[in-house]
Amino acid sequence: MEELLTLKELLIKGDVTGALVIVEELAEMSRNDIIKTIRSYAVILLLHLIKQKAEYRSTRSWEVSIRNSVREIQRENKRRKAGGYYLTQSELWETLEEAYLNAIDQASLEVEEGRYQPEELEKLVNREEIIHLALDLILPGESS
Repeated sequence: MEELLTLKELLIKGDVTGALVIVEELAEMSRNDIIKTIRSYAVILLLHLIKQKAEYRSTRSWEVSIRNSVREIQRENKRRKAGGYYLTQSELWETLEEAYLNAIDQASLEVEEGRYQPEELEKLVNREEIIHLALDLILPGESS
């Protein structure tokens, strides 16, 4: 909110250069919020993909969670007015990599009722394969 008031003051003064700096800061803050939201849904998506691979099974609950997470990531990433996307394919990959650590930690509590430590669970699943699968779900027909 403070940034908007500063922006207003700069515009009233006619300081376009200063106003553009504030606009850039606001845009970066907005983008960071979008990335944070995408990362949160990515943790949920990866968690269930890890559980599917580690337990060699799936449940309707996991499948619904996967679909919901994919839809939310797609929705958050889409620029509604300007068109296009906030994150490129490589930025999405990077975000999924960042989310993976949290997902493996959470999965270690859930796979086979917490039987594995995160390091043990990581040896049971293929990180690259799971991230690739997640990206394929988010960007059908675009990744590989």
